[in-house]
Amino acid sequence: MESTSVLQPPLTRDESGTLLGQTMGLVAVTAGLFAVGAYVGRDLSYGWGLVLYLASFACLFGLNVAAQRSEQLAIGLLFGFGFVIGLATAPTLAYYASTNPQVLWQAGGATALFIGGFGAYGYATRRDLSAIARVCFWALIALIVFGIVLIFVRIPNGQLIYAILGLAIFAGLTAFDFQRLRRTQDIRAAPLLAASIFLDVLNVFLLLLSIFGNRD
Repeated sequence: MESTSVLQPPLTRDESGTLLGQTMGLVAVTAGLFAVGAYVGRDLSYGWGLVLYLASFACLFGLNVAAQRSEQLAIGLLFGFGFVIGLATAPTLAYYASTNPQVLWQAGGATALFIGGFGAYGYATRRDLSAIARVCFWALIALIVFGIVLIFVRIPNGQLIYAILGLAIFAGLTAFDFQRLRRTQDIRAAPLLAASIFLDVLNVFLLLLSIFGNRD
């Protein structure tokens, strides 16, 4: 079973193009469902948002399991994740929409440029980004710990430092995920690749939102 990925023949140019189109199509639909969830849940409390965050993680876990068994089920869980994480994020987005809606557009535009730039680099480069991805993974764990510390300890400009470090980490992860998209040899991997790229987009958007929203 461990050798199945090794035995997969390399994708042809047409298949690689199909995988790129399918993956980015799944990302677009997931983003659309995220927007629907954010609108539907605009009146939810932050308490419900926390519960729904946990539910979205359950969808992600199920997606990783289902990807090995059924592509259709994996796609369904991906779309479910997009909608539920939209509900979970809705209270935060509703706050910005009611207090300073311009920052939503600023963060959205900056996210598109960020993902487009680092994604294009990752897709085009011949340099192996695996080592960078490993560093970014452990840096992300450290950032999560730092975020927990910020809840209990007041650090001058702590939120800004957190956001800038997060953007640096997701720059590396975005480039790596797009490189994986080019290098993968299994066209059935589209749902998992789409989930990774959507998470990059979502996290970059939220980090930029915190920067733009706290410039005052």
